[in-house]
Amino acid sequence: MSNAHIMAIDQGTTSSRAMIFDARGRCAVLAQQEFRQIYPHDGWVEHDPEDIWSSVVSVCREALAQAAERGLDIVGIGITNQRETTLLWDRDSGRPLGNAIVWQDRRTAALCARLKEEGHEPLIRERTGLLLDPYFSATKLHWLLSQTSGGRERAARGELAFGTVDSFLLWRLTGGRLHATDATNAARTMLFDIRRQQWDDDLLALFDIPAAVLPDVFDCSADYGATDPTLFGRAIPIGGVAGDQQAAAIGQACFEPGMIKSTYGTGCFVLLNTGEQLSRSQNRLLTTVAYRIAGRTSYALEGSIFVAGAAIQWIRDGLKFIESAADIEGLAKRLDSNRGVYLVPAFTGLGAPYWDPDARGAIFGLMRDTGIPEIARAALEAVAYQTHDLMTAMQRDTGSVYTTLRIDGGMAANSWFLQFLANILNLPVERPVVTETTALGAAYLAGMQLGLYRTFEDIPAHWQRDALFQPAMEPEARCDLLTGWKNAVARVVTNATKDLP
Repeated sequence: MSNAHIMAIDQGTTSSRAMIFDARGRCAVLAQQEFRQIYPHDGWVEHDPEDIWSSVVSVCREALAQAAERGLDIVGIGITNQRETTLLWDRDSGRPLGNAIVWQDRRTAALCARLKEEGHEPLIRERTGLLLDPYFSATKLHWLLSQTSGGRERAARGELAFGTVDSFLLWRLTGGRLHATDATNAARTMLFDIRRQQWDDDLLALFDIPAAVLPDVFDCSADYGATDPTLFGRAIPIGGVAGDQQAAAIGQACFEPGMIKSTYGTGCFVLLNTGEQLSRSQNRLLTTVAYRIAGRTSYALEGSIFVAGAAIQWIRDGLKFIESAADIEGLAKRLDSNRGVYLVPAFTGLGAPYWDPDARGAIFGLMRDTGIPEIARAALEAVAYQTHDLMTAMQRDTGSVYTTLRIDGGMAANSWFLQFLANILNLPVERPVVTETTALGAAYLAGMQLGLYRTFEDIPAHWQRDALFQPAMEPEARCDLLTGWKNAVARVVTNATKDLP
């Protein structure tokens, strides 16, 4: 199987990618396509499911065509996806019943607040490891069913199907033969008991969701059928599925308890492997499924930042300060300091550890001579400050002192940002050779199912470090910057978490 390759479908928040990897984890082919972001109202974020689907098919066909030209043998497919984004479709026609509600969407904040006031959050936290927040899928699905004529009745009769993006892609890729998800995506719905590894009847009743609308839950590495031959000219086996952050942890070979990674894509997500121990956070982090292989579940603590690379996208597309995301590094390098300018990118509320859906973004410290470089640098710095918030919460939960942080995602290409991150965390930061570890993790999962790897033990040998960023900031300077950040955040939060982190 020396020529065996896996195609990873990486369906993200702003683009879809198809990447083809060899058995050693080296990328041979990459195809990418951005798609529309839809903002119907304040705090609402949607995607057209047909945009998602057409972009996935397009990049897959492009990648497969390149692979054919080079004589690569594509033996299977792995899928990774933006998590929590919620879709509802008709089982007979396969047509979506409206736009997908994206994980960033805040439209169900009032419902979450009411359920919290009624005292339901402890049950949700105990069963799912999650906080009661619009981020997760349950309230999104509740809203979709309420907006669909006869939605709950049709769902109860088995006429409708709910899924996160992985489920929708599996349905379409297999020609409607498979309605399934994996344990990592199920764990993000706020409907799944992560200890018993099954859908929870009490939570389904709480959110008024019929069980018949739900997908079957598989291991991350499993037989997910094969693609419809009409899509790509032949049937290709699908052997792995995982939510994007869990897939990134697998791509970073974070298989041992205590290993930690941070992914910088549209948002930022820090994931700490806790092994088979289900660890409960006392600092408003999430307990979630890291992966489930051969029926055995490993867990993780996770901190979620809603806006990371999305702030850079805003600088590019909203303010039009730069032509490409890569331009922001040069702007940041122009300055010797941030000149007191802080950006709190709470465009869709604040995630961990604040969990404030009503917070909104703001820029502080503007002066007459503040210009584009200061605002651009403030956007990069904000991601590092938010990561510090998460790492502080994790250290409080575990009592551990971390020796290094493995990072990946689009922002990993920005060396200025990574050095600033190391400075603020006072922790060495490692960038791997392959920074698209989300797609790589999906490829590894499919490779295990299809026989390219026997176990996880075969994978860490393929991980290679590209660069190491050592902290090089005086403690007093670090403290001053973090104090400025904390003061800025305190001016936008609306809830009772102003003393965090």
